[in-house]
Amino acid sequence: MKTAFRFWVGVSLVLVYGVIAAGAIVRMTGSGMGCPDWPKCFGYLIPPTERAQLDWYPNHSYNKGEVIIIDEELRIALADFTSNNSFTEQNWGAYTKHDYALFNPLHTWIEFINRLLGALGGLATLVVGIMSFWQWKKTKLIPVISWVIIFGMGFQAWLGKTVVDSNLQPFKITIHMIMALVIVALLLYLYFISRKEKSSGTKEGLLKIIALIALLLTLVQIGMGTQVRQFVDTQIDLLGENAKDTWLDPAPLLFYVHRSFSLLVTGLNLFLFVRLRKTSLVTQMPQWILGLIGAEIFTGILMYYFDFPFSSQPLHLLLASLLFGAQSYLVLQLYQPTQKNAL
Repeated sequence: MKTAFRFWVGVSLVLVYGVIAAGAIVRMTGSGMGCPDWPKCFGYLIPPTERAQLDWYPNHSYNKGEVIIIDEELRIALADFTSNNSFTEQNWGAYTKHDYALFNPLHTWIEFINRLLGALGGLATLVVGIMSFWQWKKTKLIPVISWVIIFGMGFQAWLGKTVVDSNLQPFKITIHMIMALVIVALLLYLYFISRKEKSSGTKEGLLKIIALIALLLTLVQIGMGTQVRQFVDTQIDLLGENAKDTWLDPAPLLFYVHRSFSLLVTGLNLFLFVRLRKTSLVTQMPQWILGLIGAEIFTGILMYYFDFPFSSQPLHLLLASLLFGAQSYLVLQLYQPTQKNAL
């Protein structure tokens, strides 16, 4: 049971990272409003594939909640009905949460896949929650954290709804991202404490403190990155998708702070790498962390000096999320008790 539990924790973790990557692609492609309603998409469980599906038709059966676009406005069916030969206003309600009424099949399906991954992630964490009851006698912490994650996924889904309803307000997107990282951290903790092999951490207090500081600095770095990304989004709205060479011309001060901050993050993690090689703790995390930092810096260089090549933005965000995960796992390894006191 313990092996199966850890397997489903791993599945949940992969799916949550999939949602983070999909969300980054949604933002890169401007697909956030591809489904203007929530949780359905234009009122359908499976979204439409062409604009004609959202037109009004006479003698057509409509279900409550289905959406049409008429006069450049979204209208929602108020009940199940079959239309007459002429449009009847009383059958339709105006969509009042926002005035976005465009249909782009690519954007719609990118956003739908993002939501689908989120739903699969929610189901996987529900499996984890159910299986966690078998761990209750060993440690009550596992089921408690498992159900905190489930409620966190529910809160994350609600945040997704508010993001759509607000027509993609930037600060709500940032909160959505932070919540995803919280869920990642909790899943990593479950994955860590449910392992079969028990090993000792380190008694070097300085390394523990530096590892924790490095993790917090990465969170700050991600926060600044989201703010820079919001600036870029504003520039795209003002200058257009094809003016990539001007999106960061001139760049805000925060961009330069964000870029310089990476040197501090790199330095601290390089120090950890060197010092940990001299300890008895066996872990590959420092190498992974340095590799992710190098890849993160590389994608940052691509965006600034080569005008945001395709996929560089979502890759940059995904790498930052993976870096956060790797650092979190290293902190868990360093802070774990000695073997004789391990769970």
